[in-house]
Amino acid sequence: MMQSIDLANPRPVVAVICDRISYFQHPVHAVPETYLRALHEAANVMPVLLPVSPEMLDLPTLLSTVDGVMLPGSPSNVAAERYQAEPLPEQTLKDIYRDETVFSLLPQVIEQGIPLLAICRGFQELNVFFGGTLDRAVHERPNALDHREGCHDRPLTCWYEDSHFVEIMPCGLLSTLTRAPYISVNSLHHQGVSTLGQGLRIEALAPDGLIEAFTASDSPGLVLGLQWHPEMSLGHSPLAQQIFSHYGDACRQRQQFRSSLNFSGDNKNESIRPVAV
Repeated sequence: MMQSIDLANPRPVVAVICDRISYFQHPVHAVPETYLRALHEAANVMPVLLPVSPEMLDLPTLLSTVDGVMLPGSPSNVAAERYQAEPLPEQTLKDIYRDETVFSLLPQVIEQGIPLLAICRGFQELNVFFGGTLDRAVHERPNALDHREGCHDRPLTCWYEDSHFVEIMPCGLLSTLTRAPYISVNSLHHQGVSTLGQGLRIEALAPDGLIEAFTASDSPGLVLGLQWHPEMSLGHSPLAQQIFSHYGDACRQRQQFRSSLNFSGDNKNESIRPVAV
């Protein structure tokens, strides 16, 4: 049955950055469906895919039409040259197209106050953007947990089972979304934060001290980075539900402000400054 169209109450539009992969020898721009379903079902927004071809990226068009941006996870890694480190080994999966696109759009997305949710690779991209560095093998640190997903022969759902706790820092955003001081999360990464970027506030720590979440407290809009995958935990994690709900609310606030600018005819390239929460 065709769904009725409610033109009076459109959903906020969230641009989701793609990976550039090969599909039957064709270059393809793709995003795992789990992120899109989480945005649709838990954040109540409409996701659209943002290609990672910088020549296709028209920032004025993007900034004037979207109400949020998501940087999802990926098997690929941020190029180490982005944080002035030795290049990653040749066999390491990288995505220079995503790197170039993300780092070209982040300055304006953050300055304009467009709500930004970054997960796993996106979390690492944000840290690098703010001047931080990455550890390419966090499991090799002294007394470290093994944060990798484990054997790939297991069913995919097993990869995303909760594997360790994180401590929620007091007085941060996440502490307003849950009263629990510790939350169980999944873990599927071999890289992680080495030095935290400037202006980022720690929101959660793993038992081995690894930074698992942060916000950019001085940014005009919501900027939230998570090392774990809340999109895979919506069925059992109240915090995962709250994260996407809160993000959706921030996108709706941005949508309302953008609509007010369009209605007034004042659609200049001004900074959009909704309440940063």
